[in-house]
Amino acid sequence: MDFNDQKYLSPTSILDSDHPAVVEYALDTVKDAGNDPAFQAVKLFYAVRDGIWYDPYYPFFLPEHYRASNILDSGRGFCISKAGLLCALGRVCKIPSRVGFATVRNHLATPKLLEFIGSDRFVYHGYTEFYLHGKWIKATPTFNIELCEKHHVAPLDFNGKEDAIFHEFNQDQKLFMEYLEYHGTYADIPIDNILAEWKKEYGKDRIRKWIGNFNKTGTINPD
Repeated sequence: MDFNDQKYLSPTSILDSDHPAVVEYALDTVKDAGNDPAFQAVKLFYAVRDGIWYDPYYPFFLPEHYRASNILDSGRGFCISKAGLLCALGRVCKIPSRVGFATVRNHLATPKLLEFIGSDRFVYHGYTEFYLHGKWIKATPTFNIELCEKHHVAPLDFNGKEDAIFHEFNQDQKLFMEYLEYHGTYADIPIDNILAEWKKEYGKDRIRKWIGNFNKTGTINPD
């Protein structure tokens, strides 16, 4: 069975759940959660949702850009890197954890972000799955509460029992997030898959430009 599969409990070079800082952060976060894995997962979710700032312009093309200990240290990341950190924290607590991916259409993305990626389709949006209550449950820690308030979107809550995926509508009843396609789940961050799909969707030249910007200026979006 999946919940006994060690690949969902073991560290990787990217999801470095054996890193001392990751271990310390996880254990400190769940210290008042008791022994219930669901309560622990909820604590970890909120720690990543609000403790790690959402940054859509975070670098994306090297393993270290997704490494859980690096995301924890920087205090910021985009959907995949935040999901990866949450996955690593879950493994510290012996909760089987993996990363999942979907293509979503963000109907409320800012004009700046839409111009940057050239699309309202966000390919390989990342989320976390925990094995709890005998099933895999989705947890999406992407948007911190301050960002949600700014865009009139209800913060995404997680109770450890039901899937926490993006709301279809915002608080003004405007269409917000539309799930178009799921791309499966992984025990590690599939960087090659992500880059290949992004090149198809956004164009090789655009991806090359982002990487070039980062190498020159330290950010993928210097504007």
